Amino acid sequence: MVRKDVEIVPIIQFGERLRFIRKSKGLSMEKLSELTSFEYSQISRIELGQINTSIDTVFKLAKALGISPKELFDFEIK
Repeated sequence: MVRKDVEIVPIIQFGERLRFIRKSKGLSMEKLSELTSFEYSQISRIELGQINTSIDTVFKLAKALGISPKELFDFEIK
């Protein structure tokens, strides 16, 4: 079921930003999965913009990447 009130573009851009930062840190999705205790498939779905992740997840991802949570939102909405 797809919610019609969800803005999909920022979700996709968040995923792209996560992928960019993860790769810039030299981390594979497998390694980020280990650092966060999230399933590899969950990280993949976030990066592909397939799921609207929670605030809790954002904070865990930021901590694992060694960045502030706001850095994951450093993008212009298209």
